Amino acid sequence: MTAVDPAPIDRSALMHTYAEPPVTFVRGSGSWLWDTDGRRYLDFLSGLAVTSLGHAHPAVADALSAQARTLLHVSNLFGTVVAPELAATIDRLVGGGSARAGGQVFFANSGAEANECALKLARKWAGPGRHVVVSAWDAFHGRTLATLHATGQPAKHAPFEPLPEGFVHVPYDDMAAMEHACRHPAVAAVLVEPILGEAGVVVPSSDYLGALRQLCTARGILLVVDEIQTGLARTGRWFCFQHAGVDPDIVTMAKALGNGVPISACWARAEVAAAFGPGDHATTFGGQPLAAAAARATLAVMEAEDAPARSQRAGARLHQGLSGLPGVLSVRGAGLLLAAQVSDGTASTVVGEALSLGLVVNAPRADTVRLAPSLLVSEDEIDEGLAILGAALDRTRNGSTHPAATTAATTPAPARHARREGGGRP
Repeated sequence: MTAVDPAPIDRSALMHTYAEPPVTFVRGSGSWLWDTDGRRYLDFLSGLAVTSLGHAHPAVADALSAQARTLLHVSNLFGTVVAPELAATIDRLVGGGSARAGGQVFFANSGAEANECALKLARKWAGPGRHVVVSAWDAFHGRTLATLHATGQPAKHAPFEPLPEGFVHVPYDDMAAMEHACRHPAVAAVLVEPILGEAGVVVPSSDYLGALRQLCTARGILLVVDEIQTGLARTGRWFCFQHAGVDPDIVTMAKALGNGVPISACWARAEVAAAFGPGDHATTFGGQPLAAAAARATLAVMEAEDAPARSQRAGARLHQGLSGLPGVLSVRGAGLLLAAQVSDGTASTVVGEALSLGLVVNAPRADTVRLAPSLLVSEDEIDEGLAILGAALDRTRNGSTHPAATTAATTPAPARHARREGGGRP
């Protein structure tokens, strides 16, 4: 039988807020994706660090199915069972995994909403006259109007000005600039990414978070850590701030929490969370049973698999392999959030060549290829991803096209990957 090309996807009813996609995916399993033509891709981006257990993990799928047949939604006017259990687990993981940290959680739907909650909570806690939040240039905190201004990227600000007031930016990892900004009596909080994700996986000096904690304590302001991309085992600890041994006042998280189901959380120390009373903040879908069930199952698998330890081991293997690839100038990051620095201006070409060869990565900067595989990625998959990326780098450097590149993505999965169908565990 002659294969018939699938009909093109009509995207005309969608707002043009995203570039035209190079491929359209229809199925995923573990670390693998398939497009409309049946071509297979190794996913080393995980939906921007979202599907940390891989695609279609059976525990998450089963939890969604069971909850969908039980209770989908009742609104936050009433109680449900799943959200309180999930909140207690998050509080324990913020504390390192063994004991509750003594905080409280607000659930929302996206990272931007978690940060909006943090911004409102900081203002309410600080009281009248203290509303300024200090964040970093090049940081990314969301695209709502407030989180857009917290985001230190002027090019993203310009089309939407005037933006809400109350935000000051300083260079990342510059304590002198931060100390100067925090002298102003109107400052309520410092908002910081422990690693700049969208700016290209930029890692600060080892004492940066500790110095921020000392400064915030001395000035009586809140330290808010945005763990939306780095949180939940991605960097080799449950949260990236734990590498520095600091205790934040507020922690926001999203991406990996539901393994693809939209859910986010804003955790705060109990004394800080107490600034909110009924009616101060709300969202219709935050913590609803379906999303909370997915998150509960996701965290259960992460704990059972010791995801932080897996991230450390797999990240070390990937880091070492990247460092040995011709064309990679340096590697930065932590755990399974890594960036390969390439020649300036070539990153998008490398990413395109990798995609044609069956590997999904992205280029947050003109000289940076970002990799964020599943936390359950196998050693064989890491080695295969490195081989594909090496070929993509070679093609970019040589400016050549090899016939094998057009067929690599259609090659059947090796037998060693068959056991990953429908799951995420090697």
